[in-house]
Amino acid sequence: MPYDPSAFPPFAVTVDLVVLTVRRHSLCALAVRRGEPPFQGRWALPGGFVRADEDLAQAAARELAEETGLCVHDPAAPTQDNGAHLEQLATYGDPERDPRMRVVSVAHLALAPDLPAPRAGGDASNARWAPVEELLAQSGYGRTGEAAAPLAFDHARILAGGVERARSKIEYSSLATAFCPPEFTVGELRRVYEAVWSVALDPRNFHRKVTGTPGFLVPTGGTTTRQGGRPAQLFRAGGATLLNPPMLRPEV
Repeated sequence: MPYDPSAFPPFAVTVDLVVLTVRRHSLCALAVRRGEPPFQGRWALPGGFVRADEDLAQAAARELAEETGLCVHDPAAPTQDNGAHLEQLATYGDPERDPRMRVVSVAHLALAPDLPAPRAGGDASNARWAPVEELLAQSGYGRTGEAAAPLAFDHARILAGGVERARSKIEYSSLATAFCPPEFTVGELRRVYEAVWSVALDPRNFHRKVTGTPGFLVPTGGTTTRQGGRPAQLFRAGGATLLNPPMLRPEV
């Protein structure tokens, strides 16, 4: 039998973004307040519908720029470009996840160094960084003076998946350096691990592990006193993508 497209119900495809960064030693996610129905006024993850002429990665990069003003890191750009690392996370297709119509969302995870306050755009009336623990609280999320409410759509589930991806991936890959500036100290990298894992790490043991892992860190030859105290050695990310041995999460 010939293929009949009309025999299948149409549905839309969106991209939702879990954008994580470390601010003030806390793992934070980008949240936008929805400016249009459904869930108008509720906090949500940035994202939107995929256009007919773009692939998923292009749609995710466009939505990130339109709603927040942040750009995706271009591997061909200079290392001083503090763009966001972007990777596909998971697909969410519950038939009831969007009250407007059948919508399948392809979620993406974006990681970036400490960035300034984002700007809102598109259908987002406000955008801000918020600690992931607050966004995922059982009572819901609301800024000071606001009524707390769950994130719009199924975005709490998507955010939880993105946070767990980041927590597990920095165990066996060099992805933690995506939260750091181009040149960083071991102490700054340790604070990334502590923020993402929500644990305290022994500084000496951590220093021994990361500097002893082949290809993880490369000394730049410089030092800094930006953290106070004695000058600390500066490093940059090495060429390794997988860590051997891995940096295992402490059991808490």
